Amino acid sequence: MKLKIVIMTLGILLMGALTIAQQTGSEKMDLDGGGRGKVPFPHRSHQDVLGDCTLCHSMFEKQPGIINKMKSDGELKKKQIMNVLCIKCHKAEKEKGNPAGPTTCSKCHVREG
Repeated sequence: MKLKIVIMTLGILLMGALTIAQQTGSEKMDLDGGGRGKVPFPHRSHQDVLGDCTLCHSMFEKQPGIINKMKSDGELKKKQIMNVLCIKCHKAEKEKGNPAGPTTCSKCHVREG
């Protein structure tokens, strides 16, 4: 009986440690949104909701400036991240009746000045 409790406790601690380890990115970041203006991105809240970094990062590495680098190297098309990942996911969550992020350009991009 005591062994079961110890194993369960270790399992719970391991799950908690994995969750904390996964949340290593920035809380918030500003992404380059091109001519439409920057995109303030709530990174940590996406980590919390999605729980699996590979859902986004299978498309690009965890590295500052990687999206712009991949675009300039021709590895990503313009709007590929937004159309394939962001809007598709936001619309799917909205259809399920879950809280969801914006689905139009002007709701994410912020023009300065």
